[in-house]
Amino acid sequence: MTRRLLFFDIDGTLVLTGGAGKRSMDRAFEEVFGVPEAFAEVSMAGRTDRWLVETALERHGVTATPERLDAFRARYLALLDAAIGEPGSGRRGVMPGVAEALLALRARADAHLALLTGNYAEGARIKLEHFGLWDYFAWGAFGDDHAERDALARAAVAEAAARGIALADAAHAIVIGDTPFDIACARAAGARVVAVATGHHRLDELRAYDPDLALDDLRDLDALLAFVDRA
Repeated sequence: MTRRLLFFDIDGTLVLTGGAGKRSMDRAFEEVFGVPEAFAEVSMAGRTDRWLVETALERHGVTATPERLDAFRARYLALLDAAIGEPGSGRRGVMPGVAEALLALRARADAHLALLTGNYAEGARIKLEHFGLWDYFAWGAFGDDHAERDALARAAVAEAAARGIALADAAHAIVIGDTPFDIACARAAGARVVAVATGHHRLDELRAYDPDLALDDLRDLDALLAFVDRA
């Protein structure tokens, strides 16, 4: 039996939170560093939390020391835990087809589900537990230690091997995400990639980056499962 390892992004792929993440980041940055709306002009889609914070610190002339990064993360996570239940603004909830896709994939003996997300690990837990999806994933690669998405993807594949998830070929790892960064990081790790237009990028925009499969959303379960079978 050929094993498949499926790495899921979170924001825009599995769920959207009505802006809870950005609201909490802005509030945390202002409380810790005294700068309001620090992320107002920073494109967040597809970035890691660590990259976002380091970029904001640089823009505002603050050195990104480990102590400052830890202070921001602690305050952000506390605020996110409270904000995740707020109505917020914009789309909020589990993305179309996600629940059915996760159920179908979890039932397969040849499929192993993991997370590949720029979220801090605790932020990922807060978001996915709120929407009832956390328990689908045994482990993940998170944005705590890696600022760049490509490095995160390579670390995820290495972690899989360390966990005894042996793949016959790197192409048996599949990244499922909603941004060009997800496509690029899959390529950097030698993995295949499914792009879904449930985030901030239209299907035609994602297709321009040449993913292996592009879907409007995960309601096209037949196409997803057929792609997994071909991997």
